[in-house]
Amino acid sequence: MTLVTLLDYAGVAVFAATGALAASRKQLDIIGFLFLAAATGIGGGTLRDLILGVPVFWVANRAYVLICAAMAVVVFFGAHRVESRYRLLLWLDAIGIAAFSVMGAAKGLAVTDSATIAIVMGVLTATFGGVLRDLLAGEPSVLLRPEIYVTAALAGSALYTLGAVVGLAAPAAALAGFAAAFLVRGGALRFGWSFPAYRSRPGRRPEDIP
Repeated sequence: MTLVTLLDYAGVAVFAATGALAASRKQLDIIGFLFLAAATGIGGGTLRDLILGVPVFWVANRAYVLICAAMAVVVFFGAHRVESRYRLLLWLDAIGIAAFSVMGAAKGLAVTDSATIAIVMGVLTATFGGVLRDLLAGEPSVLLRPEIYVTAALAGSALYTLGAVVGLAAPAAALAGFAAAFLVRGGALRFGWSFPAYRSRPGRRPEDIP
């Protein structure tokens, strides 16, 4: 098993766990846990594969669905032991972003041989599952939090792609991309890193427009 494949399995597992944690916060039944875990764990990769026009990864390999189901069951019986489930959700989400930014970029590069598309696929794979989870669970979207989020996925996928393009060994490129994404997102969670927010200004009056 290659490191990129391992990161793919890990990304599905941790994202599925965040979906199940969201279900625990809403006090859903086991079916709700299974649904949110699967939607979160495989959502980003599904959209990526549909865009790339390749077989959807979890249809070709049922292990991904089984991983989602296993994580849902584990969280269903163990979530009550976690004091701050939302904090855990955010940190697991950071791990998922790091893993999926690399895996998404690797698949995008393999299918299209385009660095630009690889980076876009990395960002999409890493972020869509979390957005879908929050939408389905009625949670505040991670995209609307002030800390850096999408930029972490961008850093991970860009660094992996750069390493792959210049001929860096696949494991080294994967580790570099994973570390970059996790450090950026982890730093944002720990220290509140964010970009300056938009400040609205009143529009000009019609008579002031030349």
